[in-house]
Amino acid sequence: MKENRLARINELLNNRQPDLTVFMDQVHKPHNLAAVVRTADAIGIGEVHAVRAEGAIHRCSGTAMGSDRWVTTHRYETFKEGIEVVKKQGMQVLAAHLSDKAVDFRSIDYTKPTCILLGAEKEGVTDEAANAADQHIIIPMLGMVQSLNVSVANSIILYEAQRQREAAGMYGTRKISDEVYERLVFEWLHPKIKRFCQKHKIRYPQLNEEGDIDDDAWQELRRNI
Repeated sequence: MKENRLARINELLNNRQPDLTVFMDQVHKPHNLAAVVRTADAIGIGEVHAVRAEGAIHRCSGTAMGSDRWVTTHRYETFKEGIEVVKKQGMQVLAAHLSDKAVDFRSIDYTKPTCILLGAEKEGVTDEAANAADQHIIIPMLGMVQSLNVSVANSIILYEAQRQREAAGMYGTRKISDEVYERLVFEWLHPKIKRFCQKHKIRYPQLNEEGDIDDDAWQELRRNI
């Protein structure tokens, strides 16, 4: 059973896209936050970003169906703080935003390092966020309504990114660092030991090829706590 789980984790991590992410700017409804995280996991995104809406609590539950365990949400108090983190990673920032300079979302090259910027449910992205984006993108619509639910729009855009990246052969080869890979493998195989180590502020033990703990020095450290 553990061998099967380890193989599944390896497959998941080999498909991770560390240069593709989502930035939620004041998206405040828990079910939308959760749905965005769930789609991110399905696409192979391991980290997303979120600025807390005023008076809201960050929470990813419900429709996430446990995907928040596999996706890390970085939370910020201000947009400026969060967008600086993303831009330092060299990502193009694409705001889902209706404006004079907006282009069809399908015309974008998503094989480049990319961050999809999503705004609040009613107001959309803030002026600050719109100004910070490198490009505005829209999903063409033929009906009377000119907007989609934020999590639906996110899914449509991300699956276009996934289509392009898969065609370019960007899945199936590990892109995350060995350090991140080893940490995630351990945390997902041994969540209880993870919590123990974090509680007592000690290092994670080493694992053998089967994913079992094989670290006499760590066992001694554990016994002395």
